[in-house]
Amino acid sequence: MLVVDDQAVVRAGFAAIVDAEPDLSVLGEAANGAEAVELAREEAPDVVLMDIRMPGMNGLTATKLITALEHRPRVLVLTTFDLDAYVYEAMRSGASGFLLKDAWPEDVLSAIRVVAAGEGILAPAVTRRLIETFAHGAPLPPGVTGALDRLTAREREVLVLIASGLANAEIGTALGVTTGTVKTHVNALLTKLGLRDRVQATILAYETGLVRAGHTPGNEPSSP
Repeated sequence: MLVVDDQAVVRAGFAAIVDAEPDLSVLGEAANGAEAVELAREEAPDVVLMDIRMPGMNGLTATKLITALEHRPRVLVLTTFDLDAYVYEAMRSGASGFLLKDAWPEDVLSAIRVVAAGEGILAPAVTRRLIETFAHGAPLPPGVTGALDRLTAREREVLVLIASGLANAEIGTALGVTTGTVKTHVNALLTKLGLRDRVQATILAYETGLVRAGHTPGNEPSSP
């Protein structure tokens, strides 16, 4: 993986945490977005740990460019800033996860592994801000309003529970099905909607109004 931050001490700290793990390794460090994009092209990392505010090219622009590379690295945004604009734009830029810098080291390592495995992750505080953004009338991007018509009733239920923050095992319990069945539904809905992961699915659920602030998981009508 790559570590991207304009502060050398921060980069070194995260690199040390990652390199101490037997299943993780740091391929390189970058001090700004432009360096990160070039390094990502050269090293083809699985995951990029990305800061947002940096001189020159910022983390949002770098994320867009890196996630568009042929080998499609996954980006985990790590920042001290939790403003709505940064949360939303980081997700729209292609990030697979968003954590704040006050997260515990073990939480950061867990997030790296989740993202590397192809899943998406949002810190609870970030999820709340995402909910608040759409609860206050954020405009819908063009073309998303009819996307849900391609889903079965069960897939819509699963999408609601994903957007509510439930893991596959929890979704299975809520719907009375196995975790394997949940994974099948998740893969199907992501394919139908042309989405990369659960983070993008969560965004779409809020953009379309399928899930709104105050929603309580488990209140969805059951489907066969």
